[in-house]
Amino acid sequence: MSAVSPSALLVTSSIQLQTEALSRTYPSGDGQITALRPFSHTFAAGMTSVVGPSGSGKSTLLNLLAGFDTPSSGAVRVGDTDIHSLSEAGRADFRLKHYGFVFQSHNLVAILSAQENVEFPLMLAGVPPRERRERARALLSQVGLEGRTHHLPSHLSGGEAQRVAIARALVGNPAVLLADEPTGNLDTRSGEIILELLTRPAREGKTVVLITHDADVAALADHHLRVRDGEVTVER
Repeated sequence: MSAVSPSALLVTSSIQLQTEALSRTYPSGDGQITALRPFSHTFAAGMTSVVGPSGSGKSTLLNLLAGFDTPSSGAVRVGDTDIHSLSEAGRADFRLKHYGFVFQSHNLVAILSAQENVEFPLMLAGVPPRERRERARALLSQVGLEGRTHHLPSHLSGGEAQRVAIARALVGNPAVLLADEPTGNLDTRSGEIILELLTRPAREGKTVVLITHDADVAALADHHLRVRDGEVTVER
């Protein structure tokens, strides 16, 4: 993976996320399954919730927005860039520069401490060691984990591990934050803390897309999408 200029990671972005007739079908026997019907939308700054039953197409949409999956038609644009026009390596570099991710399973590297996990994307981006240490410690302090910097993920509670994951997602100052059921494995109080941490970048003008099955969680968002049978509708 080629390095991103450290200075590029220091400037707060307000890049627009858009889909243009985005769709995804998969072959199935003699026919095909439509996982996502053509969907055009401009994601406004702030938090957008995406709700729907299991198998509705929520994860397909998220994977296409992230560039993890390839659309059957249409485009995902971040600013002026169609991310699916990039090579695989180009998409990885683009994600490193513009995206942050939080998943239901925190996906921390088991052999790295909390601080090292937060530093990891900065290391990939070529940020100097001293600067990435300072930025990681600052983010961990912001999520209330200044006393847990040297703990391995196995020594953290589920809520603490998810806060480390959020710090890691935010350390590169991304314009787009994608969160897939980030409170799904947490108790009520830990979930509330995670949601509060996710609303901060939304209030700062970043684009946060939150996949959730929980209507109470979705209600906290500024904007709302619903997915059913691959059809995405905008709810006011």
